[in-house]
Amino acid sequence: MSIETPQLETLRIALADHISTVTLNRPDKANAMNWAMWQDIRSAMQWADRTPEVRVVVLEGEGKHFTSGIDLTMMMGLQGQIKDECDGRSREKLRALVLELQDTLTSLEKCRKPVLAAIHGGCVGGGVDLICCADMRYASADAYFTIKEIDIGMVADVGTLQRLPKLIGHQGLVREMAFTGRKVLADEAQRIGLVNTVYDSREALVAGVRELAAQIAAKSPLSIRGTKEMLNYSRDHSVADGLNYIATWNSAMLMSSDLMAAMMASMAKQTPQFKD
Repeated sequence: MSIETPQLETLRIALADHISTVTLNRPDKANAMNWAMWQDIRSAMQWADRTPEVRVVVLEGEGKHFTSGIDLTMMMGLQGQIKDECDGRSREKLRALVLELQDTLTSLEKCRKPVLAAIHGGCVGGGVDLICCADMRYASADAYFTIKEIDIGMVADVGTLQRLPKLIGHQGLVREMAFTGRKVLADEAQRIGLVNTVYDSREALVAGVRELAAQIAAKSPLSIRGTKEMLNYSRDHSVADGLNYIATWNSAMLMSSDLMAAMMASMAKQTPQFKD
């Protein structure tokens, strides 16, 4: 049975072999993240989360670049969105808007399925915020990353400054990137741990990430969802809290049909088949 995928204004979504490919699809604008794209990203991740047939998500970009970051036209229109006779209420509206954009990117983390970002060309500004929310990041040799917000006179406010230090574990380097807005090329991104692997070409990137996604999709979906939950929780809590949570989690989830299927397949030297 074929599954109907959402038809969105700025994204293209495909589903095959339990892998959902979500493509940023404004190539004529270098995939600049306009208001519609922010909304579409959240819609896509919520759809992936609630669709059992989706076991893993691959996030990629159409055209020359992964994304040039937040659409400057959108930025210039913010004044109209937050306009109010009362300055306090205007600031309240701006805060609510920033929180909504943060929530859009957090939807990648809230999605129970692993999200693999396949990055080529430029990954600029808001694009860095976006990929920091993915579970894993992979790049082609032409990829580069830049915290561009400093060059337009603002502080990055939707996740980079909060997540990137935890990803690469090097405060000095994060600060250098954030203070200068310099480009981090693919080889450096791999060296510092921002991306897992660099592929020679975009074609090799797509094939390599697809192969990894297929490996994940073949695992127990229940266990994959639980593993993501535990990793996200443990990142933000103490070891003791994480151990306590997994004990409670597995007391509820361990005795599953997936466990029996995996054990039986292992004994029979077969590949296990799991329910979505």
